[in-house]
Amino acid sequence: QILRRLANDGPAKGNPKATVTLIEFADFQCSFCRKFWQTTLPRIETQYISSGKVRFVYRHFALLGKPSVAAAQASECAHEQGKFWEYHDKLFASAGSPLAFTEGKLKGYAQEMKLKSKDFNQCLQSAKYLKKVDGETTAAVSLGARGTPAFFLDGQMIVGAQPFEVFEAAIEKELKRTSSSGKPKSQGAH
Repeated sequence: QILRRLANDGPAKGNPKATVTLIEFADFQCSFCRKFWQTTLPRIETQYISSGKVRFVYRHFALLGKPSVAAAQASECAHEQGKFWEYHDKLFASAGSPLAFTEGKLKGYAQEMKLKSKDFNQCLQSAKYLKKVDGETTAAVSLGARGTPAFFLDGQMIVGAQPFEVFEAAIEKELKRTSSSGKPKSQGAH
């Protein structure tokens, strides 16, 4: 049940009717999450997300302190203005520098992206997404994730920033399974 809910509500890319769903639980400060974003996600996107075979869902697993929680909330504020993925990319691109996620920097990224500053700043200062970020972090732990990034491919956990080939093998296996059964597996099973 948790996975089905997490798969349906929040930032996602790809075909909403794809038979296979890949959920990433990540922290914007996590260097392995950043590595996945730099090296593996573009290949998954080209081969599976853009082709409509896989739906990719991003979930917060804010483990590394206050800056992680602030960045996660800021990305949700960007999502309100339809710019989650652009903001997500900006956060990972900036994560290598110290103090990348101060309130001033988070607001600055929003300005660079031409988001409505007043709305974004109010959203961030109100902490309206704190409960969502905390809830997703708690959900990740309850599903058995112990570190970032953690992935669930139709309920099956893949731990860490694995190379593309690991995802490719798992996705291909799942695509075969869902096409042979003729219907997607319930998201709740794992």
